[in-house]
Amino acid sequence: MSDATRSGGAPGAIKSYVRLPDGTILRRTAEALAIGAAGGVALNATGMPAGLISGSVVAVAAAAIAGRPVAVPVPLARTVFVLVGIALGSIVSPETLQGITAYPLSIAILATSTFCMIAATSFYLRRVHRWDQLSALFGASPGALAQAMALSAEAGADMRAIVIVQTIRVVMLTVGIPTGLALLGFELPPGGPVRTAASLVELAVLLPAALIPAFILYRVGFQGGWLFGAMLGSGVLHGGGFIHGTLPWWIYDASVIVLGTVTGARFTNTNPRLLLRLVGAGLGSFAVAGGVAVLFMALVAAVVSVQPANIVIAFAPGAQDTMMVLALALHMDPVFVAAHQIARYLIVSVSIPIMAGRIQKRAGQSDAGRP
Repeated sequence: MSDATRSGGAPGAIKSYVRLPDGTILRRTAEALAIGAAGGVALNATGMPAGLISGSVVAVAAAAIAGRPVAVPVPLARTVFVLVGIALGSIVSPETLQGITAYPLSIAILATSTFCMIAATSFYLRRVHRWDQLSALFGASPGALAQAMALSAEAGADMRAIVIVQTIRVVMLTVGIPTGLALLGFELPPGGPVRTAASLVELAVLLPAALIPAFILYRVGFQGGWLFGAMLGSGVLHGGGFIHGTLPWWIYDASVIVLGTVTGARFTNTNPRLLLRLVGAGLGSFAVAGGVAVLFMALVAAVVSVQPANIVIAFAPGAQDTMMVLALALHMDPVFVAAHQIARYLIVSVSIPIMAGRIQKRAGQSDAGRP
């Protein structure tokens, strides 16, 4: 069991949020969403990548730590998982899928680095900070902050610990990499990737194509089924070139804010000493993941004729959209960067739920064998 879990305020599953009288939960939900929106919009206005989700998490977490009774009901949380899954699936395109097949050696090295990164970071969190196995797995997941938080929420893992570790990684990457590249003489324009909204006809196809596999995976007990199923349906349609648009920006932004609110609400009963320990875990785990990434970057640079800056952005563990935007802004190879970021995204998206399911299955068997 992790330090965070032992220190009070057990994480639990998202189902605990709905066990409140109707009037009470409506007031708490409205307050939580208002706080989350204010925090997300404020941080996003600074130009920080992933500002909406990070800002909403920080704002709601601060309110929860201060004693505000914030909460989010289960139906709303699951709706957001589906919407975020649709948006994540829209990152895939025919071009990036072709790019994956064009760089077999570096993609293979990337896959190896991803599993080494997960293993090393998870080992660090379990041995040094005494996290439970499931929380350590989600905390070690490289990139895809929204996905990691959604999966953690569904699994009932220690979300307070996970979100701090993941948020620190996002901040270190999104601030550190652009700063480092800027010191080398690159000028980085503000803003994020341009998203083309799907037409009504595309949405009419996209929504059921995402909902059906999401519901099926949920019913069969697949870990993170709502998010992964929606992502799978969306990814197939976008990767096959059948649909080119994604959710309208206002739906996506609202979903990200709600997801951040869901996560921030899990900080209820978190004391400052626990928070300080989790920040230490976040910095330490980032150092471990970064060290592994650097080793594999050096390996790729030795065997593949690609500019080192392309390799750094392609192998950076997280913030796929941001890394692709940087590649375009710096006149690098956007296909190389996108192919590797998407490849790791697909590897993590498939492997993390499977590994989490095995951990829970082993835990269930262990509990069943006890007298």
